[in-house]
Formats: sequence, structure tokens, C-alpha cells
Amino acid sequence: MNFSDFAFDPDLMEGISAMGFEAPTPIQEQAIPAILDGKDIIGSAQTGTGKTAAFLLPVIQNIIASREANKTRALVIVPTRELAQQIDQHMEGFSYFTPVSSIAVYGGGDGSLFAQEKKALSEGTEVVICTPGRMIAHLNNNYVKFDSLKYLILDEADRMLDMGFFEDIMKIIKYLPKQRQNLMFAATMPDEIRKLARKVLHQPVEINIAVSKPVEKILQVAYVVYETQKLPLVTHLLKGRDLKSVIVFCSTKLSAKQLGRQLKREGLKAQDIHSDLSQKEREEIMLDFRNRKLNILVATDLLSRGIDVDNIELIVNYDVPHEGEDYIHRIGRTARAESDGIAITLISQEEQFKFARIEKMLEKKVTKSSVPEEFGDTPAYDPSKNRGRSGGFRGGGRSKGGGGYKGKRSGSRPNR
Repeated sequence: MNFSDFAFDPDLMEGISAMGFEAPTPIQEQAIPAILDGKDIIGSAQTGTGKTAAFLLPVIQNIIASREANKTRALVIVPTRELAQQIDQHMEGFSYFTPVSSIAVYGGGDGSLFAQEKKALSEGTEVVICTPGRMIAHLNNNYVKFDSLKYLILDEADRMLDMGFFEDIMKIIKYLPKQRQNLMFAATMPDEIRKLARKVLHQPVEINIAVSKPVEKILQVAYVVYETQKLPLVTHLLKGRDLKSVIVFCSTKLSAKQLGRQLKREGLKAQDIHSDLSQKEREEIMLDFRNRKLNILVATDLLSRGIDVDNIELIVNYDVPHEGEDYIHRIGRTARAESDGIAITLISQEEQFKFARIEKMLEKKVTKSSVPEEFGDTPAYDPSKNRGRSGGFRGGGRSKGGGGYKGKRSGSRPNR
């Protein structure tokens, strides 16, 4: 099965293709037809199953078909701003060639961001992705227009309940039209989720999907560093080593461009690839990479699924991905066919909590390797004190860990 089987609008299909999506995952195969048929959904789906596309794609398709512009049609409620940003990035990619607009609404920004959110919520934007507290702040000011809303999506509902958002969710729902389609996704289904489902959903279709795991042949290691140490460390890991095929993944186009420039300055055969490049430019870069004219590709998550190259020796996560789904897609580019592979992740202080969630999904701890002494002190790995807030825990000291990646210099291959 592929995405063309869903009979999506050609403009939406162009966005799916540009993001490198080819075959739907199991949850997408089950959820998309049910959502297109107007059914409520309760999905037990962990990060890593492709649930974001499972609800975004049919909602975008239905909005395109309705041809009602400049009205808020869908509300996605999530527990954290990081997840709101991640879903908005996916939304931007899928809807790039369509007239469907979106905005992420979350706390932590300045007054100008709040004003931008107010304008979108009062004048209308088709898809709103929000955290509960921020949305209630807007609702309290009586300018949010939800009269045309048709879709409510609760993502990571179990985590929202764990964080005490039940009352906030119910308060938001009171502002929504009663006639709407409801989609709820959670990694687990405790009694509290069942209670919420009974209050929100109407005769839902139930979908249960087990999370995928990386193949065992991938050696996964990580370095715990300060953000400023990432660039010199990744240069150290790559320079002077006999590596024929490496992909470095970044979470933003800006970091991909900056890293690509730096690696080229160091004399490495590297090239950044991202959505700012034309399709022709991306195809030429991929051809050079497959033909080994380039041996280092610096890519964004938007393209991680579309990179189909065997015998990739090393994957480097320059940034910790927002979701485990993206982590699995990234490191799954290596250890394909009969080959082994190595996946290295650089973890800054602000990213420790995200990486701990990925480890929980993997059901294993990833080895934390020691950073060479020449780079100075590094942060301790303590996700409970580092929950993605700038200005958080600043404890120094050397990070402790096992052997990890010990790639040898030119003339030999990395130890596996």
C-alpha cells in the first residue's frame, strides 16, 4: 500500500512526496480511512508509530475538500510546546503546496508571539496546535472563534492527564461545537483515559499499534555536551576518518546550513540538504551521495524518510529529535541490508529530558561515551533536572560512559 491509495488531493500528495513519505505505517493504514469516513478514533500508539501523519493527513484532506478558507477547522491539543512545535513542522511540510494554514500556540514566548497567536485565533487559521494553558489564556479574552471547528485531536492524552490537564481540556471543549469529529491518541490506556474518552468520543474506532524498535545491528551511543561543544565535537568525530557514507541529522534548516558550511570549511566532502533547495538540487545532491562524490550528508528531519541509501556506516544526531518516531527513522538509515551501523547522538542540557523519553520508548539506556578531555568539562546526564528549559541545571564535570564510538583515523574502519 502507498499514500496514493487514499485518493488524497494532488497538492497534498506533492507535500507528502516532498517530505519523503512513501508507504504508510500500520497506524496510518488503519486510522486514515476511518478519519476520512468521519469516525471518532481512540488510538493506543506510542511515539514511533507515525501517528502524527495518521491524523494530520486526513484532516488536511478534509479541509481542502471543504473549501472553507480562513476559518479554524481543527484543534490539536498537546502536553508540551516541544510537541506543538514538532507537529507544526510536520503540518508545514504536508500542507506546503496546499492552501491550508496552521499555527502553533504555546507558552514561553514574548508579547509579539502572543499577538500573532491572537490574530490567527480571531481571524481564523485552518489548523491550531496548542498547549492547554496557553489556549485557555486566549479563550479567557473572548476573541477565539471556534464556531466552524470540525476536528478535535488530543495527542499524548495520557501524558496530559499525568501533567494535571484534565480540567483544562474539559474547559477548552466547552468552547467547541458539539457536532465535531474527535481523535484521541495515547501511549497507554489507563482508567483515566477511558473516562476521558467516554466524555469526549462518540462510538470511536479503537486502534492499537505496538511501537517499532531499531534493529539490533545498530550500535547506539551518545555524548552529553554543552550546546557550544556540538560543532567542534562533530567535526572531531568526522575529520580524518575513513568513512564513506555518513548522514548527520539536524532538527532545523538553519543548523543544517551552518553545520554543512563548517564541515566544508574543514575540508570534508559534505553537503547540506533541506526543503529550501529545489527538487532538482536535492536530486543532484542525493545522486552525488549515492555515487560517493559526497561522503557526508547533513539533512533535516523532513527528508529523513526519503533517504534510501544502503551501506551508510554512521548516523549522527546533531540535535536530539523531538519525537522517538524521528529518532527511529533517523538511525534506521544505517544497518540496512547485511551491514552493521553506528548511531551517535549529541545531547545538550536542554535536550536531556527529550532523550530520556526516547530511551523509555526504546526500553534501554543508550551508552553515554566520554567526551575527549580536550573539549573541557561536560554536563552531567540528569534528565530530571534538565527538562528543556534554558537556564536549567548547569552542573559541570566529565560525563561518564562506556566505550562507544572509537572511529580510527584514515586507513582503517571504525570499531563496531
